[in-house]
Amino acid sequence: MRTDTVKEFNFTHADFERVRGLIYKRAGISLADSKQEMVYSRLARRLRATGINSFATYLDDLESGRMAGEWESFTNALTTNLTSFFREAHHFPLLAAHLKGLHGQGPLTIWCCASSTGEEPYSIAMTVCDALGSLAPNVQIVATDIDTNVLATAEAGIYPAERVARMDPAQVKKYFLRGKGAQEGMVRVRPELRKLVSFKQVNLLADSWPVSGQFDAIFCRNVMIYFDKPTQRRILGRFVPMMKPHALLFAGHSENFLYVSEALKLRGKTVYELLEAPK
Repeated sequence: MRTDTVKEFNFTHADFERVRGLIYKRAGISLADSKQEMVYSRLARRLRATGINSFATYLDDLESGRMAGEWESFTNALTTNLTSFFREAHHFPLLAAHLKGLHGQGPLTIWCCASSTGEEPYSIAMTVCDALGSLAPNVQIVATDIDTNVLATAEAGIYPAERVARMDPAQVKKYFLRGKGAQEGMVRVRPELRKLVSFKQVNLLADSWPVSGQFDAIFCRNVMIYFDKPTQRRILGRFVPMMKPHALLFAGHSENFLYVSEALKLRGKTVYELLEAPK
């Protein structure tokens, strides 16, 4: 027999629609109708943290600016951060081959624009080191995310040991330090690897990004699925001039950029390159 659980806070469909509108305007995230329970669960924590007992009041205070800094917490709460080391593993041999072909052409530049808790940019860094045979390759990796909480985790580079359990043991030994004593059961990314990655907060919907220059590779994986088509087109349009003529753009397994951007062509499985060099 099913029994409905009484919710701690009243959460109406109108409240949900307000949240949808606010997070779309703030971060470009397009929430489906099916996400109402998820939104309630995540934002209920913010109501408890702020001592507010009504979603309507919370959203009123948020929009009025009466809660300094709450926009960041609101956005962080609704950002999904699912990641792992070498997720979508087929991309990394392609990246390695790409970088080997560019070796010696000056500093290599890579942008990971949804770094989450750091597993993806550190996987990129390990791939670079293995491909170029050095723990100090001439590479600059920029790792960004909208969520400040996950960026703090990423910058620390400390993870439960089970996060690396599926990796090659030799690779774990090469790139991680195992914790002892109070840190037993934890691993930390080696300093040499951490030095290769710089972390920054970036909202892809912002008018300007604190990221400049052109890149040899851009990882934008499992990000576009949260945006509607006009937003996808706008972001991809901003990526194009930031790609060197030979650059690769890596997408997530369920993302297809061919129907969004006319400037890209498919290079391999969810890997894109410029149709022609930007003028």
